[in-house]
Amino acid sequence: MSIWGGITGGLLGFVVLGPIGALVGSVIGSNLSSRSKRKRPNNFDKQVAFFTALFACLAKIAKADGRVDESEIKKIEEIISKKLNLNQEHRRFAINIFQKAKDDNISFESYASNLYQILSSSPNSLLVFYEILFELALADGLLHPKEELLLKKIPRIFNFENKVYQSLYDKYVDRNKNFYKVLEVKENSSFMEIKKAYLKKRKEFHPDTLIGKGLPEEFIQKAKEKFIEIQEAYEELEKRHQK
Repeated sequence: MSIWGGITGGLLGFVVLGPIGALVGSVIGSNLSSRSKRKRPNNFDKQVAFFTALFACLAKIAKADGRVDESEIKKIEEIISKKLNLNQEHRRFAINIFQKAKDDNISFESYASNLYQILSSSPNSLLVFYEILFELALADGLLHPKEELLLKKIPRIFNFENKVYQSLYDKYVDRNKNFYKVLEVKENSSFMEIKKAYLKKRKEFHPDTLIGKGLPEEFIQKAKEKFIEIQEAYEELEKRHQK
């Protein structure tokens, strides 16, 4: 079911009052028409709240380190086009929320707390929301201390156990760090340094090289697995440096 039944009212509220006004305005806009009200799904309010708070909090995460860089913009576009499948009209609305929220004086905690008040009965929805925030924070391959500070506030706001943060940290941050560990390079290494390390390791663990040395088959199999790991790490880091 679409969240867009009351988007016109939401846009009006957003322009006047900011992102939280978008939520209030969208609900009011939907109630102005009995026809709209009949068509509105029971969970309409929650859907609009999720959408508005999502892009407001994404804006705060993206701007946490002082600027919104190209990798973060690309991740926002990916969320809009692939995760939410928004059309042009709704895409513009989402971007308006993002642009307004990133520079307003409303805190990240306020947006997140507002969302919790509405979605407290749906912890799974809140968890999806939290994961999307992690994805954006890691869009450039690094977790900035100020981004990390905001992410650490979510368990308290959403009434999650602290282990939820650690679980997502392990999933997104440690996995990211592992790519650098595989190639034995630092996280701030240049792409040329990464490529040099990759080519060296690729040669060392290439199956053909090891077969020529007459090593046992069991060792060769492990080397093949390591070779694939090296290849995957390089391809992932190459993508990030091309952003």
